[in-house]
Amino acid sequence: MTTIAFIGLGNMGGPMAVNLLKAGHGITAYDLSDAAMTAAGEAGATPATSAGEAVTGADTVISMLPASQHVESLYLGADGLLQSIARGSLVIDCSTIAPASSRKVAAAAAELGLEFIDAPVSGGTAGATAGTLTFIVGGEAGALERARPLLEIMGQNIFHAGAAGAGQAAKIANNMLLAIHMIGTSEALSLGAANGLDPKVLSEIMRNSSGGNWSLEKYNPWPGVMEAAPASRDYSGGFGSALMLKDLGLAAEAAMATGSAIPLGELARNLYTLHCAESGGLDFSSIVGMFRHDD
Repeated sequence: MTTIAFIGLGNMGGPMAVNLLKAGHGITAYDLSDAAMTAAGEAGATPATSAGEAVTGADTVISMLPASQHVESLYLGADGLLQSIARGSLVIDCSTIAPASSRKVAAAAAELGLEFIDAPVSGGTAGATAGTLTFIVGGEAGALERARPLLEIMGQNIFHAGAAGAGQAAKIANNMLLAIHMIGTSEALSLGAANGLDPKVLSEIMRNSSGGNWSLEKYNPWPGVMEAAPASRDYSGGFGSALMLKDLGLAAEAAMATGSAIPLGELARNLYTLHCAESGGLDFSSIVGMFRHDD
């Protein structure tokens, strides 16, 4: 049995930790949210009063944090968590952050005798709960194989994208495309509804036609079309619009660094910037509200 420190117990991290607990692993958990800590304790985790306390005695550390600055703040520096983790331990960061940040943490971990992989996820909160996430991993192959038994509990698909930071680069590209087809799906459904079509019927038509895509089939943005989708619970939970905007910002940074043209990605970022001014706390599928004609 692996002894795990799990740091970051939000909409994604919380269910991931629960699946590890169900598989029999011991978890010491830490999050800044009292509610998240209470939920983790009720699920069987041992609450810690700090991240440093959480990693005491752990041979594996898993983190799921919002952004690059949070990951760098957690792990790096004289008082960074890497200094407190036992040498030879495995660190798995599942946050979606800048590739450069992951490479920085990986290099610091290697100097301290730790194995580190960046392992951002795809699949949303439903995948986190069901244990069907996709892990996109950057780092050494040996570290991935060491992590694989745990990743297989939390996910269904595991891809090795390449060296440190490669998991982040792949995830950023994936999420840019996700934003683009969520916007396109929202626009198409709104057009159909404005012309008198039932969005549920139109969704089924497009799902079985050339317009089929993940947003339409698994995460439909129109209320009432999919019972389990955030759209059918007032866009609560799920993947926040503000987090999508953050990922689109990472895509823009990556594009600038490599001289890549991402006109649709930049358009998506602009639309989510406008949307987040009003609805940043709602699920990213709530962007359908920009296109709906509700009389």
